[in-house]
Amino acid sequence: MDMRPNSDEARDMAYHFHGYTNAQAHMEKGPMVIDRGEGVYVFDKSGKRYLEAMAGLWSVALGFDERRLMDAAYAQMQKLPFYHTFSHRSHGPTIDLAEKLVQIAPVPMSKVFFTNSGSEANDTILKMLWYRSNAMGKPEKKKVISRVGGYHGVTVASASMTGMPGNHRSFDLPIAGILHTTFPHYWREGQEGESEEAFATRCAEDLDAMIQAEGPETVAAFIAEPVMGAGGVIVPPATYWEKIQAVLARYDILLIADEVICGFGRTGNMFGSTTFDIRPDVLTMSKGITSSYFPFSGFMMNDRFYEPIAEESGRIGVLGHGYTGGGHPVGAAVALENIRIIEERDLVANAAERGTELQAGLARFVDHTLVGEARGVGLIGALQLVAPEGREDEFTPGKLGVHLGGIMLRNGMVSRNMVDAMAFCPPLIISQAEVAQMMDIVERSLAEFTSDLGLA
Repeated sequence: MDMRPNSDEARDMAYHFHGYTNAQAHMEKGPMVIDRGEGVYVFDKSGKRYLEAMAGLWSVALGFDERRLMDAAYAQMQKLPFYHTFSHRSHGPTIDLAEKLVQIAPVPMSKVFFTNSGSEANDTILKMLWYRSNAMGKPEKKKVISRVGGYHGVTVASASMTGMPGNHRSFDLPIAGILHTTFPHYWREGQEGESEEAFATRCAEDLDAMIQAEGPETVAAFIAEPVMGAGGVIVPPATYWEKIQAVLARYDILLIADEVICGFGRTGNMFGSTTFDIRPDVLTMSKGITSSYFPFSGFMMNDRFYEPIAEESGRIGVLGHGYTGGGHPVGAAVALENIRIIEERDLVANAAERGTELQAGLARFVDHTLVGEARGVGLIGALQLVAPEGREDEFTPGKLGVHLGGIMLRNGMVSRNMVDAMAFCPPLIISQAEVAQMMDIVERSLAEFTSDLGLA
């Protein structure tokens, strides 16, 4: 008798070990099995439709059924399904993509290095920083400053740069040489009577003090997202980036802009660096570069970053780093077509226009009993949930977010709670009517949540 599990849910629980999941709870709860996608919607096995208000994982810019991306992948599979870029080898899609990325970069860039995920890209950047410092005869200049609440990946190095306790606990992270400065969330961290600009000044002063305490000669780089994603959709306070960049320039410290979420239109410009006038030396890319139709990533760098590394590889005889799938021809072909569609359909402008509607829609809820703040820019936003007055002790961190997220799912929309911040990051193709549908579901879900808590 065949005793194997006979449903997708049972087979998943039997054989599949999930990331970002409570493994023990999963054995009781099981998975929600998604079967297919159509535009901004996904459908589960039963056929129920959900508006995917998180674009998967902040990433499916063109929606879930873009035929041109599928055709680009298939055409490249037929022509050259794989080749590497080691040992002076290359191929057309990667050459074309590197050229295109440098052309559309928000600041002058020199070269592109390809990897397979945002985590790998940031991990590689750290290795290159160390390599570069050694090449420059500054072996002590190796430290990297990130921020509390920043998200930069899950490899040993990139998880260390991530500033979240959940990514460090029981992993023996962060590794030495990675530091975390002030969480730039004015709503949470601003002091009584402190203006937003004054808070930005304090953030810059905290960074300056950390650099001085560590020794400027030991700090190689500062890494940050233009807008924090997984940290709760934290939009930088007014004047923040101007003041942070002044500190970095004072001490000759490189700036790494992690554009894994913000890049390719999310903030209403092609890159978040343009939105906030950031002038990075290195720029990390993934997710939206292929709309996540293919695992693909990389980073752009300027000559200031690149040239010492190139010279050191000449001295040693090789740059001893690379990935088998880095610059994969299928991924590069999909990325090129993805960027082409974004440009042809003016989806960056759509992100700005629909983003204005999204931000206005979220702002409607700021006076709700369970909402402390609405925030965002372009097509990325969040509602900060707060416990009802006088009942704060009833709610451990994340309880509000999990509950509201479950109600939204029941009402046909996928959101994601970062502790008690509900995030919204829909595909760039979203229409005015679909943004309105999102807000209707939020309104209905908040009303149900209020009733559940006996507040109606």
